[in-house]
Amino acid sequence: MNRRTFLQSTGLATGSLLLPIWGRSVSAFGETAPLPAADKKKLADIALNAATKKGATYADVRIGRYLNQFIITRENRVENIVNTESYGAGVRVIADGGWGFFATDQLTPESIASAAEQAVAIAKANGKLQEMPVELAPQKGVGEVSWRTPIQKNAFEVPVGEKVKLLLEVNAAALKAGANFVNSNLFQVNEQKYFASTDGSYIDQDVHRIWPAMGATVIDPKTGKFQTRRGLGIPCGRGYEYLDGKPEGKLAGVCTRYTTSYDMVEDATNAAKQAREKIAAKSVEAGQYDLVLDPSHLWLTIHESVGHPLELDRVLGYEANFAGTSFATLDKWKTGTFKYGSPQVHLVADKLQPGSLGAVGYDDEGVPCKKWDLVKDGILVNYQKIRDQAHIVGQQESDGCCYSQGWSDVQFQRMPNVSLQPGNDPKLTTAEMIKGVERGIYIVGDGSFSIDQQRYNFQFGGQLFYEIKNGEIVGMLRDVAYQANTQDFWNSCVAVCGENDYALGGSFFDGKGQPEQTSAVSHGSSTARFNKINVINTARKI
Repeated sequence: MNRRTFLQSTGLATGSLLLPIWGRSVSAFGETAPLPAADKKKLADIALNAATKKGATYADVRIGRYLNQFIITRENRVENIVNTESYGAGVRVIADGGWGFFATDQLTPESIASAAEQAVAIAKANGKLQEMPVELAPQKGVGEVSWRTPIQKNAFEVPVGEKVKLLLEVNAAALKAGANFVNSNLFQVNEQKYFASTDGSYIDQDVHRIWPAMGATVIDPKTGKFQTRRGLGIPCGRGYEYLDGKPEGKLAGVCTRYTTSYDMVEDATNAAKQAREKIAAKSVEAGQYDLVLDPSHLWLTIHESVGHPLELDRVLGYEANFAGTSFATLDKWKTGTFKYGSPQVHLVADKLQPGSLGAVGYDDEGVPCKKWDLVKDGILVNYQKIRDQAHIVGQQESDGCCYSQGWSDVQFQRMPNVSLQPGNDPKLTTAEMIKGVERGIYIVGDGSFSIDQQRYNFQFGGQLFYEIKNGEIVGMLRDVAYQANTQDFWNSCVAVCGENDYALGGSFFDGKGQPEQTSAVSHGSSTARFNKINVINTARKI
């Protein structure tokens, strides 16, 4: 199956989501447990020793085994089941001031030593062209350590038949509730990563992620018009226990949030009903509204208008040829007064957040992960950076956000989890926030979006839109999208709900780089209010 067919069958070919299937296809997985760390350490030492003997002043090696499973269904049938496994090692070195990288899928002492030697040769060739030598922020070795996603059920140990049964039950529930078309999919990833470096680190990590996705479409037979509502489950760094389906209650009386567990059958039923509601809903009248944005929607706005523009490599112009640059340039940060948002806006980067897609103990260059401020009290205070970038902004340590999608790809700066912190009033709930809105729209779920190459001017849609009048939800709307620029939007934030309202969303396959790589990243928030935002009507006029 080619990529186009895969995207069409999943119904997820929107935005920047990429759905790569890479690695060796296998009919079924054998033993899924990670290989012994002691065996990987022996191979790593061979690579490190070979690199230093050839003149490397620094070397690291990543030995990785990557398992992926994609189960794709539609209505009453299974469209495809794809298992992939990829296993090999990549060696990265500094020699004569330049970077070098080489990878091999032959994990023998001879092959891994040869890969290290090739990496050194490449580094020396690159060093001749370097205007300035590579400068790494200091990093003490952490010795022999391990980290594992704290899962309760390994999704790869759950029988495929059980997963297929669930997805077909999901489809049946949507059809019973009135859907004309429905698809449901289950994506699972297990990254078994071993990192070693000449700094003295030997790090063994076992990372798990899961994404249950679905969408229900309803067609009006009289007009031929149709509406789709995608699932409200989140991609997350959890095990199969996320699909246990324990109810979490209604939000603002109109939708269910699935933060710690996901009832996929219930969501499919609601999706079909709400898609039918969307057909009959009133088309929005363009104008200015106060927006109440649910975390299931706001995560994407955070991703595009905060996460990407505060990547230091993008700020420095390294991404200009492909993905663009950033409006949040160094001169703005250096003033210490640039108002990225209102005083209610506190945005953090966090690689340790439990249940998030980006949660690991150590990044892909052996740096312990952490949490740090990006925007504090509305002021831009920091960026996201890795070891060879820190000195550019006068800092002495990496933020621990280096990542590679696989052993055969060189690691580089990737977005950590970037989230809006809850407000200071723990009693402020979504319902209470809506009570204070005279003319507004409550938006649930992510939809289409557009943003310029500097991550400044943008437009966002959603899944569900509810009209607010005089503090009450009075009905559903459709054809809604809002427009703003990043600075005006975040400065219009007047309130953020408390910690009890906090929830994650995220992207399972976020693309970046040349050659392009994908990574998984979460973005959390509580429901937030933004005043006087321009809303347009997206209905096609024929």
